[in-house]
Amino acid sequence: MKLRNTVAAALGAFALVLALPGSALSATGDFTYKYVTGLGHEERVTLHDPHSGKCINLYAVGDDDAPAGYGPHNQTDTPVTVYRGSSCTGDQWRLRAHGNPATDQLEVRSVRFDAPNS
Repeated sequence: MKLRNTVAAALGAFALVLALPGSALSATGDFTYKYVTGLGHEERVTLHDPHSGKCINLYAVGDDDAPAGYGPHNQTDTPVTVYRGSSCTGDQWRLRAHGNPATDQLEVRSVRFDAPNS
């Protein structure tokens, strides 16, 4: 009987943890940037609720050998640092939370979102 109660309590605690919002490790909202494909077409990429606190090399532009992305727009609830180089290296700029789109002259290859406030 004690084992059954212990298992039931453990499962209840696990379910409670799963019910908590997952935003503790993610910014909430969208981050977008543009890039030009090998065929010359402009594409827009959106990161929805991106992971916070770690460097993210951006899709299609995160390699220093590829043309950089540009025009980042941070519509998340946390500030972000954008980097001209891959692996969060090189020139960097801060974009505020819920900010306006940056100019297309701002090149980006990688980003790091601040950890959300608890």
